[in-house]
Amino acid sequence: MSTAYSLPGAAWRKSSYSSNNGGNCVEVASGLPGVVPVRDSKDPQGPALSFTQAAWSAFLSEVKSGNFPA
Repeated sequence: MSTAYSLPGAAWRKSSYSSNNGGNCVEVASGLPGVVPVRDSKDPQGPALSFTQAAWSAFLSEVKSGNFPA
């Protein structure tokens, strides 16, 4: 696991499904070839999970298919 400060050059963006009321907020970074870092936007200096592009794409595909019920 890495931390946000150990990912220089990462361009973080908040999920469009995250609200502004302090709820479940996820940020994903771009600009790092071959890796997709994900972090909790409420703790931007905290840990970030890093996934391969293939693993992240597979996860998003499953979410969009409804395979992870709320």
